[in-house]
Amino acid sequence: MENNRIPVFAAREEDEQPARELAERLGSRLILQEEDIAGLPLWLRYDEKGLSLTDGVMTVRANLARTARRMRQSNLHKELLVRAAKVRGGSGQDSGQSGEGTASGEKTQPLAIDATAGLGDDALLLAAAGFSVRLYEADPVIAALLGDGLRRAALETDLPLLTQAVSRMTLFAEDSIAAMRSLPCRPDVILLDPMFPERKKSASIGKKFQILQQLEKPCGDEEELLAAAMAAGPRKIVIKRPRKGPHLAGIRPDYTLEGSAIRYDCILPAGR
Repeated sequence: MENNRIPVFAAREEDEQPARELAERLGSRLILQEEDIAGLPLWLRYDEKGLSLTDGVMTVRANLARTARRMRQSNLHKELLVRAAKVRGGSGQDSGQSGEGTASGEKTQPLAIDATAGLGDDALLLAAAGFSVRLYEADPVIAALLGDGLRRAALETDLPLLTQAVSRMTLFAEDSIAAMRSLPCRPDVILLDPMFPERKKSASIGKKFQILQQLEKPCGDEEELLAAAMAAGPRKIVIKRPRKGPHLAGIRPDYTLEGSAIRYDCILPAGR
């Protein structure tokens, strides 16, 4: 199904306005009566829990609050991604051109680019670790899900670690390959996690990927994605891979951190 043909269903009267705005943005049909969703293979649903994507059996929504327990300092330093993304000096202060800054050029915090944001779980860990994170998601449906997840997470006032991290996250619903070639400043870290064919063969694939892979095809431009990341001049590129998966674009990393199911291939562009 073409992404811009996925209809948007408003479950309640108060959901009609945001559902209508999203349908217009996607060029999709707005559905107001539940009986009209019968037989649809996939649709977006606005209800009291926010925006979700469903096929009537499986439902996926961006739920950043579930990551909150992993954001505690006692847990965060154990996260493989946080360890992989660590840069010397912690905040990149030895590189005056990197990171977000003030109008006067003063460095405020390290900058990470999540070039394949998905539903934002990895970017949230980077934000919790102190990075300012620019999230790029080219698929408009997934970007809408992520945007709604960020909106809801910002309202979780009883989870201060979550709201603080979300305040450091900015979503861009656009192609990261083009964006990385014209960033306003040099990032400290770029995270790449492109979908690729091996995930389709897994018998244990989660419901999130079963639905999302109906929208996003496996990465077919690995070389261009990696080249764009290199062109952005980061201090480090971190590539998320299944533990036994191939190297992205066939490029061997400078080093790897490996877990039980996934690994992070780390490339240091300055040394290449």
